[in-house]
Amino acid sequence: MAENDGALRPTESKWKIPVSIFFKDARSVFKMDSLGLEILRIAIPAALALAADPVASLIDTVFIGHIGAVELAAVGVSIAIFNQASKITIYPLVSITTSFVAEEETVGKMGAAGSQNDVNQHQETSNTQVEDDALGKLEEGSATRTINTDHNNLVVSQKTKILEMSNPDKVKGGGLGGKRHIPSASTALVLGLFLGLCQTIFLVFGAKMLLGIMGVKHDSPMLKPALKYLTLRSFGAPAVLLSLAMQGVFRGFKDTKTPLYATVAADLSNIILDAVLIFACRLGVSGAAIAHVLSQYLMSFILLWRLMREVYLLPPSLKQLQFGRFLKNGFYLFTRVIAVTFCVTLAASLAARLGATPMAAFQICLQVWLASSLLADGLAVAGQAILASSFAENNYMKATAAATRVLQMGFVLGLGLAVAVGLGLQFGGGIFSPNPAVLHLISIAVPFVAGTQPINSLSFVFDGVNFGASDFAYSAYSMVLVAIASVASLFFLYKSYGFIGIWIALSIYMALRTFAGIWRMGTGTGPWRFLRSGFLS
Repeated sequence: MAENDGALRPTESKWKIPVSIFFKDARSVFKMDSLGLEILRIAIPAALALAADPVASLIDTVFIGHIGAVELAAVGVSIAIFNQASKITIYPLVSITTSFVAEEETVGKMGAAGSQNDVNQHQETSNTQVEDDALGKLEEGSATRTINTDHNNLVVSQKTKILEMSNPDKVKGGGLGGKRHIPSASTALVLGLFLGLCQTIFLVFGAKMLLGIMGVKHDSPMLKPALKYLTLRSFGAPAVLLSLAMQGVFRGFKDTKTPLYATVAADLSNIILDAVLIFACRLGVSGAAIAHVLSQYLMSFILLWRLMREVYLLPPSLKQLQFGRFLKNGFYLFTRVIAVTFCVTLAASLAARLGATPMAAFQICLQVWLASSLLADGLAVAGQAILASSFAENNYMKATAAATRVLQMGFVLGLGLAVAVGLGLQFGGGIFSPNPAVLHLISIAVPFVAGTQPINSLSFVFDGVNFGASDFAYSAYSMVLVAIASVASLFFLYKSYGFIGIWIALSIYMALRTFAGIWRMGTGTGPWRFLRSGFLS
């Protein structure tokens, strides 16, 4: 067997716990080999696209912060509710779509390559047969034109027959170079649109109740602007979920540039509309919500137009829609995302109970925390797409190399983010609010917002690694345990230390998430069982 075929090689240390795998080839973390270039080609546009939306939210925060602290706190609570609802519905869908589309794309390419090999082999056989026939015909005085015609007809006929047998969708879809049927893509769009409409209805009719749960009572000055912002922004839910579902499809194709272009176009329009609607039209928080909704529909239109050029959105048969497969794995990630977002939402709720000033400071810190940490999610997207393809090919060597490389790159990125975020918040907090009390609370939270960046980065990258290995069940069960411990620490530390206690608890929450990822791969369990057998690098 060839040494570079990715095959596993048993060693004497068959049952050794492979925790050292995380340090494998650590000196080559920035090596620009084929794997490194593939990761960066996917990760950089993905990171920019993922960071663009939080950056736009930061700019929204800057605009709204200059209206007043009450409005800023109100919008912060509303965004927390909207994000919770969106993540519960779309995060499982996007994650599953990326893995499933990557698998289908890889299997399709392997099938097409196999078909082409069969065609070439059959063509060689046909050439020999036609040449033999040609000699006979020449002896009988047949024209060379007849031989060529017979040869071409035979090859085309055989090629079409082989392609139809091996991959009928490719032929029906316009050939190997044209549009193709990807059942997972069609399924994702149907589910995304349906869930978006459900989310709009739920948020519009339940806005006041949800704000009450978040600590915004009927006599709170935050209630009116928060209710106005949340209700208006809810009408953008179908566009948000549909656009994120399409981003999952493009990620599965390892195309992260298209979502980046669409996101940048939408966010630029959002910023322009913010300035016009908030200040020129004097619409306040309503203008911020309307600007965000319009920008999301623009993004959906761009992505849909581009996707229609690559994929048949209507499958040949409704039976090809994979609702069962999506729902089974979606249940795991649905459970997981509730656990993940509940901790952050609970933290925002507790901050709101402290008053408008602490909530305004918390909202600013949270947006910076998420915007910077999500840069690492670009590596998670790259890891997920590459691992899903590698597992589909049974190439465990590449899967392991990709997983360790993105984790090492994520940790280094986190160290850089810690420095950048710490300096940025310490000296640039005045950009977000002129209120001295808000700025004082921000300075207190800086060590936690900046210091957790390395573990945040690792946590996000581990998500991509687990999803790429289709380890959805473990991701769900482990996160439930993490959430239970984190919620307990939130309540205890909030009562004991107030605002600073919330940030201590969030730091514990991210550390536990990272530990859960290290445990799975580091012990060689689940889809990583092959690591216990060892392999040649």
